[in-house]
Amino acid sequence: MTGQQSYEFHSATIRLLVIPIAIYAAWLLEIFLLEGNIHLFGRFNPIGIFLYTIIACILTGIVGPFLCIRTGFINGAVNMFQIGFRSFRRTVITCALTGSIGYGALLLFNPFGADRFAFFNAFLLMLPSVIASVMICWVLAGTHIQAYVRPGGALISTSVGIMVTTALYCMATFAFFPSDVQQEAFFSSMVVGIFAALFFFAVRDVYATSLAVGFYSVFTTAGRISPVYLQDVIPSVWIGAALSASVLIGIHFYLSRNYVTLKIS
Repeated sequence: MTGQQSYEFHSATIRLLVIPIAIYAAWLLEIFLLEGNIHLFGRFNPIGIFLYTIIACILTGIVGPFLCIRTGFINGAVNMFQIGFRSFRRTVITCALTGSIGYGALLLFNPFGADRFAFFNAFLLMLPSVIASVMICWVLAGTHIQAYVRPGGALISTSVGIMVTTALYCMATFAFFPSDVQQEAFFSSMVVGIFAALFFFAVRDVYATSLAVGFYSVFTTAGRISPVYLQDVIPSVWIGAALSASVLIGIHFYLSRNYVTLKIS
């Protein structure tokens, strides 16, 4: 390996592995301290929910990956297709199909019985965390790890991407709910992680993946959410969900205006 090749290898390692994992580690620590360690979802604390949403979900979980992704665009490591920001028409169709399947599952297996408003509130409560999880685990770590091992071929890059992102999601689940570290919970989070990884790498749509993970998260965490969040309109929850979705859309708009992926026929 020449000096130039060695420099390029170390540079790629820092850009595609070290920095994404560092952002993931910072996010993991924040969700443990701001949510998991104090059982924030299980105790009514609207101010705590709002602070957690702004710090852990929006700043570190959404804006942090965006800054790293923007650098990835410049050096050619990722493009719009790979990170899951697609055309408006395709996004609407994909989300409509995903939402329809999720709503069908809700009608059949609503963990809150016939109370759909409770499910909707739980979904809004989980949405900032879900968007951050998708951005950190798949949009950032997944695509950058794939780019790092891409010389090994598509099969290797996809397989490594699925395995690593599933592990990252599992660890994040236990940061959210550290008291549930047991075999059943591990299996459940692993199933969700594998499903989400397969879904993202197959569909390549941030919004549809967030919808799918959001629905599944409500089903798996329904018993850990404070009933107060479910029965009433909590402004901090609704505003936090709206802000998280707005920041994601704003990032999509910015990238679409400044970075174009051209198809070569």
